[in-house]
Amino acid sequence: MKINLLLITAIVFSLFIGCATKKLIKPTEIKDDIPKAQREFRGVWVATVDNIDWPSKPGLTTQQQKDEVITILNTAEALNLNAIIFQVRPHCDAFYKSAIEPWSYYLTGEQGTAPEPFYDPLEFWIEEAHKRGIELHAWFNPYRAHHPKGGEVTKFSVVNTHPEIVKELKNGYYWLDPAKKETQDYSFNVVMDVLKKYDIDGIHFDDYFYPYPSYNDNEDFPDEDTWQEYKKSGGKLERNDWRREAVNNFIKRLYAAIKSEKPHVKFGLSPFGIWRPGNPQSIKGMDQYNVLFADAKLWLNEGWIDYFTPQLYWPINQVPQSFPVLLGWWTKENHKKRNLWPGLYLSKFNDEKGIDEITNQIMINRGFNNDAPGHVHFSMKAFLNDSTGMKKSLLKSAYRKKALIPASPWLDHTPPIEPNVITESIGDSLLIKWSHENKADVFRTVVYFRYQDYWDYQIYNQTENDCTIPKIFEYQDRNKNTIRLPLAEIAVSAVDRVGNESTLKRIIIQKMLGK
Repeated sequence: MKINLLLITAIVFSLFIGCATKKLIKPTEIKDDIPKAQREFRGVWVATVDNIDWPSKPGLTTQQQKDEVITILNTAEALNLNAIIFQVRPHCDAFYKSAIEPWSYYLTGEQGTAPEPFYDPLEFWIEEAHKRGIELHAWFNPYRAHHPKGGEVTKFSVVNTHPEIVKELKNGYYWLDPAKKETQDYSFNVVMDVLKKYDIDGIHFDDYFYPYPSYNDNEDFPDEDTWQEYKKSGGKLERNDWRREAVNNFIKRLYAAIKSEKPHVKFGLSPFGIWRPGNPQSIKGMDQYNVLFADAKLWLNEGWIDYFTPQLYWPINQVPQSFPVLLGWWTKENHKKRNLWPGLYLSKFNDEKGIDEITNQIMINRGFNNDAPGHVHFSMKAFLNDSTGMKKSLLKSAYRKKALIPASPWLDHTPPIEPNVITESIGDSLLIKWSHENKADVFRTVVYFRYQDYWDYQIYNQTENDCTIPKIFEYQDRNKNTIRLPLAEIAVSAVDRVGNESTLKRIIIQKMLGK
């Protein structure tokens, strides 16, 4: 019996079962070739600076903070996102228990004051994210020392504890001096402290290296003393090259240290979306190379990152900063074939017209990076305060199915062991149970299933080890004829934290059920 694909897509699936999905996948020409689960990094930034995304304001109770975390993660899970980029260090402060830096003002309303009753926010975020099959990446600002929205400069602030590495800017900001070795050692130790103590999936930096000019009334960064020290020591570089070299050395050093300590932890960077005006030819805008002293092109060319997330915050048809033109340029600069997952400005485009813009940008990126697509939305509040139907639209289109995060084979290309699978016939359903010999090596489990000639799949999280599916998939076609498809085969795989998928444990169900 052959079934038109258009009829399949119109199926209304109202079964309350663990493995149920809304659509079956058309089979490939080779019947034995199981269509693999979709791959895509679907991330969202959760910013804590100025309480942009979480917590909603300083000084909430511990329970209120936890409730807001659960709301964010439940929203992300329901939307089929699979990664949270959580800002743990907005400016030399901490959203985790640290012996190096003080508790953040944005958490308790008083810098240096821990939550009461005590809990460790980062630990809580990690635990709850992993329960839902969501990666948790720790997002750091490497050089910002104090933000004017961050309350008073207290005795706990780096401004007072390490004044030798801090520069005061004009507009209420303080900044670490990136060219000082003491600064690099300080921020390096902060990042490595988190890496060693917490079960994070990634380390993430955004676009703040040397400060944007507006932070200092458009005056040059006040590092004359450091520059003179460099020249007296025999330094030969020009000043701008010297600044860039300091940032380059820090990025390279940190990447190597992350790989040495925990190779599976991904290092991601999300620089300003334009490297330099004229690259490519039609592009105009800020020159981050000579303003932020960030040579993001070099970091990508050299592979000092595991994923690269340029902030491509412009529309598709905005010629001087066109999204696909910039994405195409960065793709050509990806010499080491790292994961290229651009940043999308969800908050800017969160209206009815923006739904099409964001959806089209996702599709364009899939076209450029069809083997390992991905993107990160800024920011979570646009999903939490969705008044235009963005979530509903994405679930009907780009996010219809859950997706596995693409692999990073340069980190690890050894797949986990094939899972152990047992099945049990229970009335009209089939119970599927799985287990793993090395549970610590498994982050997600995929259950594939075939009804007659049509394959589909479902993705399960670390805490899940079984599901139930019907033996017969039944629906009505356009003519209201009842169509019944028998369950023919299942296959189960294990996926590790780097995205490697095991071989499939396949079971022919029709033979087992005597069909």
